[in-house]
Amino acid sequence: MPSKTSLQQCLSALALCTLSIYAYADIFDIYRYPDGSTKWQWIANSVAGVLLLTLLTIAVYLLVANSRARKVNRELTDIKATLEDRVARRTQSLIETTETLKNREQYITNIVESMPLMLIGLNQKMEIIQWNQVAESATGRPLASVLGKNLWEAYPAITLTPAQVESVLQNKTNMTIKHSQRDQYYFDITLYPLTDKDETGVIILVDDITKQMKAENKVSERDKMSAMGELASAMAYDINLPLQSILSGLLTAQEKLSNGNVSDIKAELLDKLKSACFSAQQASSIIQNLLDLANSHNDEKTPADVTRLMDQSIELSDKLFTDLSGLRFSSINVTRHYHDNLPQIPCFQSELQQVFIRLLRAAFHSLNNETQTDPAINIEISEFYDSLWIKIQHNGKALSPLEQEDIFQPFFSISDREPACPVEHRLSYSYFIITDHHDGQMSVTSDEKFGTCFNIQLPIS
Repeated sequence: MPSKTSLQQCLSALALCTLSIYAYADIFDIYRYPDGSTKWQWIANSVAGVLLLTLLTIAVYLLVANSRARKVNRELTDIKATLEDRVARRTQSLIETTETLKNREQYITNIVESMPLMLIGLNQKMEIIQWNQVAESATGRPLASVLGKNLWEAYPAITLTPAQVESVLQNKTNMTIKHSQRDQYYFDITLYPLTDKDETGVIILVDDITKQMKAENKVSERDKMSAMGELASAMAYDINLPLQSILSGLLTAQEKLSNGNVSDIKAELLDKLKSACFSAQQASSIIQNLLDLANSHNDEKTPADVTRLMDQSIELSDKLFTDLSGLRFSSINVTRHYHDNLPQIPCFQSELQQVFIRLLRAAFHSLNNETQTDPAINIEISEFYDSLWIKIQHNGKALSPLEQEDIFQPFFSISDREPACPVEHRLSYSYFIITDHHDGQMSVTSDEKFGTCFNIQLPIS
């Protein structure tokens, strides 16, 4: 709005404009006749003119002031509308944010309460600030009765010490404690610190893994029984060959002695005795190999030259695998392709040697069951991508797809169908040694044209 001072300035300027230079001499001189009489008509006209100019100036000023006022009012109205809109939007945003926070808080509360394990929250004074439903169920103590109390006063049976909780608080590191009573219960207790600078404390998670551990123990026991059954079946199968040879020789000698003169069959009897002695040595070697495996348990891996272990396995297989009525392992053409400067790898040497012997045994029986004029085993050991790769390939009887599927599986894990691969020819124990004890890989490929190839990958470090 225009100020009073500006209005006065305008009126003063208007008044000055209406005065002439003659006003300094006599302000009323122009309104007199020569005879001294007053020109009232002039006075009236001048006054009317001044009033009209004054009114016109005031009117123009009022119009301008009114226009400015309307403009300012429009701007104020727009500002008010903008502010009201902003307030409305921010109010709505605040309502939505508050609702979202409530929903998230409820969601987090539901997560904590629905967790299938005990959750206990402690502040830095070891006082309980969180106690979920599983904790209530496991301890029989509702939240209201333990909130704000010292943990060991509220739940003295917990297998934690204040020193352990204090260590987590001070070091800002997680801690996992396993507590168990064999065949009764198993617990995993995890402690981790809160990372908020304004509020410190510890969260304790108590997970009852009794069912899981019992199930794992059953699986482990089943696998152990499967491995024992596999080893026992393989040993019985291997020992049966020399025993059958010995028994056959003895029966033949007995029959010859009862039907003929000793001097006539002396050479034949000596040959039978020689074969029986060889078979007995073979059976003894099989038993000794099993005893060596049983007595060679070592908790730590040692560096070993895999090519040396392979050579020893081939040499031992010459003594173990011989079918006097069929094929001798020594008759098989074994070719070896070893890359130069192969590194040693950390391993359980006796276990790895048993794997090689078992694979050579599988090759021997496949060659023995196949009419093959030139039985051969090709062995290759090479280094690629920080691993040793071992290939044992033979041209014996190929494995069917079902046999390839079953050969590495524990016998007790097979379904009700008739197993394609008999237990005495399975390699589940060898597969377990490679994959579990040595963190490697093991596979088999088999084809009538290209033969059967066992592949082993062992990490160098």
